[in-house]
This record gives sequence, C-alpha cells and structure tokens, in this order.
Amino acid sequence: MQPGLESFRLFPSSGDITQSGLGFLDASEKLIPPPPPCVEVPSSEVSSSVKYTVEPVNLSGLTLLKGRVSTQEVFQLSNSDLVPGKYEGGLKLWEGSLDLVKTLLSEVQDKQLLLPGKRVLELGCGHGLPGIFTGLEGAAVIHFQDFNAEVLRCLTIPNVNANLLKKSQSLAKDVREWNTDSEFRFFAGDWSEVHQILPYAHISEKGQNCGSVLDQPAGYDIILMAETVYSVSALPHLYELIKKCLNHPNGVVYMAAKKHYFGVGGGSRRFLSEVDKDGVMAASLVAEVSDGSSNVREVWKLHFR
Repeated sequence: MQPGLESFRLFPSSGDITQSGLGFLDASEKLIPPPPPCVEVPSSEVSSSVKYTVEPVNLSGLTLLKGRVSTQEVFQLSNSDLVPGKYEGGLKLWEGSLDLVKTLLSEVQDKQLLLPGKRVLELGCGHGLPGIFTGLEGAAVIHFQDFNAEVLRCLTIPNVNANLLKKSQSLAKDVREWNTDSEFRFFAGDWSEVHQILPYAHISEKGQNCGSVLDQPAGYDIILMAETVYSVSALPHLYELIKKCLNHPNGVVYMAAKKHYFGVGGGSRRFLSEVDKDGVMAASLVAEVSDGSSNVREVWKLHFR
C-alpha cells in the first residue's frame, strides 16, 4: 500500500469500541445529529492552526501533490474514525480517488473525455485529486463538495494551491492566482441539502434557477465521486443530488467505489441497483481493479438514457 493511502475502515480503534459497545454499528442505532449548515468556503479560508505537509503521488506517469493533516488535530478524533453526522472520512486518501484519477487520465488520452471548457463537480471530494486533475486538463469550472467545511479548509483548498498555484505565489498570501484560468469554488454540506447552494444545480427547492446567469444551460458537464457509496442510507440522497446537478442530456458521472463495503451494506452494485430501479440513467463499467490487497474496486460511467 502506498504511503498515505488508507484502506476503507469504518470502525474506531479497539479502545474506542471497548468504551462504546459496537463502535460504528452502535452509532447507527443512535440519533444522528443534524448535518452542519451548507456553506460556500472561500478559497482564502485556509486553516493556519493545523499542520499541513505535502507529498507526491505518482499515478501512471502523472505526479500530483497531496497533503497530510491529522484527524486528531482537525476533529479531535482518532485517524480511523468516521462519525455519522460529524465526520465522513474526508481527510483520508481513499484508494478509489486514485483509481478515478487514473481512469480520467486514460479517458483523456484515449479521447473519450474532453475536459477543456467543461463544468466539473466533485462530490465527497476530500483531497480533491480528481477535480484537481480536471483543472490541470483545462476544465473551465471545478467545484468541490465535502460534508465538512473543515476538510475543505484544512486539506482540499491547500491541495488545490499545492498543485495549481502559480510558482511565484506564496501559500501564505491572502490573494492567490492559480496557474490556470479555471474557476475553483468549495462547498460544504449534506447531500440532501447542498444543491441549494451549488451554482449549477438545476432547480432549488423554491423553484428558482440557481445559476448565476439565467440564460446559462443548467447542470455540470461532469460529476466525479470516489468512495461515496458506502452508506446505504445516504445513497438515495446522493442519487437525487446527481440528477439535480448533472447537465441534461449530455452530462456524465464518473464513480469510483468498491464493489461491496462489507459490514455496512453499501457499494457500487448497491448504488447501481438504485439507478437501475429509477430507470433515468444508464451505467457502464470503465475499469476494474482486483489486486488482491483489498475488495474489488470499480470505476463506472453514468449518463442519462
């Protein structure tokens, strides 16, 4: 396993389990607190109180920079914790994120994916490496969404800066220029609500167009997501969000996930069963990774029928 790369662990440490019974399974029985409010996080809001270190990640000849921060420092949690309603693992670098970047690189090289001028949304972004890759390849708009604003401030925005900041710019400067004309924006919130603040979501709950320019076609051209389908209870919200945000009829979704997340019931196939039952979108398998070190991982492409 690569340094800094985490396999999927939904359970707290043994000490935590001793204190709280069945850990994560116990937590699902309890009343989950309401999600944090949906907010846009300005790119200038980089946390200065959390230690951020950078290391390279080599992907099929492409090198990206990823940060490392302490879950203990940011959330006062051990590094293996996921706490429903509080923290959804956004500080870890999941395997699916790297699978997704490799797939996007292959799709671009094979001319199956054209990124210049496109609007991109990365859901459950965490490190944001897939979205960062699209920025390097000329996407016009890249919006990052994560459940936690703290993840955006402490990790996603610093990662965008590390990969895309002009060399003459200092990470400490208040006003930054990226080495691209792309628009980068960052949004925190739960999948059931965050469409209300995403600029290219089709319609808000009040029935008003959310686009900043009314004559713009609504929707994102490309939606990216990696390791987002582990929680069965969240799948309907995630799928509804995709339909609200994806450009119709030409938008495409790239989803990287494990085939099954044992112990919690989610997985790519469980999510695709929701998609199939709805009948609005179709899916095709783009890549499969079966390296023997973890559960089978997949990358799927989804589009409107």
